[in-house]
Amino acid sequence: MKSALFVDFDNVYSGLRRLDPACADRFARHPAQWMEWLIGSLKLPDHTPEGARRRVLVRRCYLNPQAYQRFRPAFNLSGFEIVDCPALTSEGKTSTDIHMVLDIVELLQHEAGYDEFIVFSADADFTPVLRKLRRWDRRTTVLAIGFPSAAYRASADLLIDQDDFVRNALANYDDAEVRPAPPELRTSPTDAAESAFRMLRQTVAESQGPVPLSRLASLILSKVDGIDASSWAGFGSFRGLLESKGVLPLEVCWEGGGYVRDPKRHAAPAPAGRQNGADGDTLVNAATNLVKSEVAKARQPIQCGTLANLIIQRHPQLAADWNGKGTFRKFAESLDVRPVVFDWSVSGGLASDPARVTLAQQSPEDWGEARQLYSAARMIHEVTGTPLLSPTKYQVLFGFIEADSVAHPFHLMETAKRVRDLCKAAETPISRSDINHVLRGLLFRGHSFDAGPNDAPILGRKLVDNVKSLCLREQMELDDVTVAAIESWLGGRPS
Repeated sequence: MKSALFVDFDNVYSGLRRLDPACADRFARHPAQWMEWLIGSLKLPDHTPEGARRRVLVRRCYLNPQAYQRFRPAFNLSGFEIVDCPALTSEGKTSTDIHMVLDIVELLQHEAGYDEFIVFSADADFTPVLRKLRRWDRRTTVLAIGFPSAAYRASADLLIDQDDFVRNALANYDDAEVRPAPPELRTSPTDAAESAFRMLRQTVAESQGPVPLSRLASLILSKVDGIDASSWAGFGSFRGLLESKGVLPLEVCWEGGGYVRDPKRHAAPAPAGRQNGADGDTLVNAATNLVKSEVAKARQPIQCGTLANLIIQRHPQLAADWNGKGTFRKFAESLDVRPVVFDWSVSGGLASDPARVTLAQQSPEDWGEARQLYSAARMIHEVTGTPLLSPTKYQVLFGFIEADSVAHPFHLMETAKRVRDLCKAAETPISRSDINHVLRGLLFRGHSFDAGPNDAPILGRKLVDNVKSLCLREQMELDDVTVAAIESWLGGRPS
């Protein structure tokens, strides 16, 4: 698939600076790293031809040389064309958006016939050009750091999850059980693939007979950092990883569950039928039941990567090639998991039960005396994406954020994880995504956790200001009644 990438450097860098200066620095100084993730690991938009792989033929970075000249060499070395967009006004306004739109329209009519246009910017001014691209049957992928408008989000075919980008593209890995390693020790997708091949060869060398593919896949998933069951270091499947460079002089057989052997040391096992029939049906039924049960237990949509890892842990036989489907996505879509649905428009994919999610959003049972605020809160949630938590939960959340800021230095991902665990221990569970949303809202409102103060009332007032600004941006009328409802809901003021 022929792709063209347009990076509004000032917009992305300043957005990341508000969230985490270290992440912004990695974005600016190591574009080759996140480009590798973009090409090798990021899923393709819906309706992409079967078997397509992303080829980024055009890479353009638009930056203000007066402010960011020091980052030019890194983008030059990563194959980017750099378009200088100096400040044109005393307020620092540049012509980046005009340059990008003109270039996008020019390439739209280029004889190369670009299939995908990738835009790195949260600027809602690009909404009309995204819609134009859609009318011309082009795929659009967007990275928007911060709080992009609803119209902008809806105009993109694929919206890159910013937490996924920070965790994986910028190598800020975030395992629920293990603290991220220092940057110099983190594993890139290329290094992870090399480690996987080393483990495979070592395992076969130490084995007295052919090694089942399911065992090899399970070992690699459990032992090699940077590889998960849904992406396989950007190759999509275990088979795709092995076939990317081959394992000669070893021999791979994919029939009957599959194995790897050393022809000089291991005799070939007796032929076996492909993994289908009764055994295959049993595995499919087990995976189906597991997906249903996990979604039924969850209060929020589940990342498909999490589901893939759970299935492999329980049923390692599926690790080789997902029962002949090749990738987890194809395998998942072959399962009859109704009423569960998969949403692949979000990077990585999500699984949820729409009926349960709707029911949970419509039920104000835990709002108690604040029940009268629910209707206004739900309307604001639907317009701005503000988490639909009760006022009590918001006060609990602000209290734990305040407590964590006293005990630990602020770091967006680590703070969110610790606060989530505190909420869970207090039997007031709040999802990581909701906590991240609140923390990002405070940061984009200009709050500095390092400078403080971080007491709960101040955090509540700043979140109120952030939500009011989001409502105004979405052209929602803020009368006195609505403003009072927002302040009572998020700021803890009496209603």
